[in-house]
Amino acid sequence: VEKYRPQALSELVSHRDILSTVQRFISEDRLPHLLLYGPPGTGKTSTILACARQLYREREFGSMVLELNASDDRGIDIVRGPILSFASTRTIFKKGFKLVILDEADAMTQDAQNALRRVIEKFTENTRFCLICNYLSKIIPALQSRCTRFRFGPLTPELMVPRLQHVIQEEGVDVTEDGMKALVTLSSGDMRRALNILQSTSMAFGKVTEENVYTCTGHPLKSDIANILDWMLNQDFSTAYRKITELKALKGLALQDILTEIHLFVHRVDFPPSIRMQLLIKLADIEYRLAAGTSEKIQLSSLIAAFQVTRDLVVAEA
Repeated sequence: VEKYRPQALSELVSHRDILSTVQRFISEDRLPHLLLYGPPGTGKTSTILACARQLYREREFGSMVLELNASDDRGIDIVRGPILSFASTRTIFKKGFKLVILDEADAMTQDAQNALRRVIEKFTENTRFCLICNYLSKIIPALQSRCTRFRFGPLTPELMVPRLQHVIQEEGVDVTEDGMKALVTLSSGDMRRALNILQSTSMAFGKVTEENVYTCTGHPLKSDIANILDWMLNQDFSTAYRKITELKALKGLALQDILTEIHLFVHRVDFPPSIRMQLLIKLADIEYRLAAGTSEKIQLSSLIAAFQVTRDLVVAEA
């Protein structure tokens, strides 16, 4: 993941509109305070690091950029101490501004965020702040209004595939067509996750196929889910229960994962709307109970029962 982290703005594959805006800010030397937010693995940190590399030469990087992560201490004392003193010292021989990057800013306490407001305002002429976070709602409104916000959405498959292929070529990994699809599906728009799955699967199995990817991540296979659905709709209760329990034990599947996958299948099966609605409500209830920490055995029974009721309703309507 680190080996192929984009080094320049031109190398980033996604969010062209954001990148062109930032590029224009830099070329006109009018960079505002930035707030980048969005799910992990979508290029937020890479973007600001690429900006910093473009703005500063290698040797002045240390003196002009202050990067603090969630793992560093960023309490109110640090904001009033090191950050304040870094922001308030002028650059003597060089015009331009310093850059403070606060990664995972949503992990900062309310107090620290409040202390940051004045610092950001007071030293705007020689320091720019860039806050990076996953959840916008965890940043206090006062900080949001002082920054230009950019949302980094999950990456689309069209953007991820070429980049993955580039890495695969460089590393000489053996990937099949369905393996590639599985990578993109399971990572759900998170580039970092896609690369991690690719690496672990190729190390574990040598060849990256759909089955190997699913096995490596411990995700239920499509064929398994199809079987489970088949048993629930076509077998009697005790047979379905026994078979699913055996499969769960054999493959080490969690009911939560099975539920998520079955939900997608339910939308593909052609149920009458009223029946589908009842079934989805039932699935939602089971998911809620699982999240509350109830017994998987009882919830599995509930799941099978929901499908048996659905089956009876379909037969009755027919």
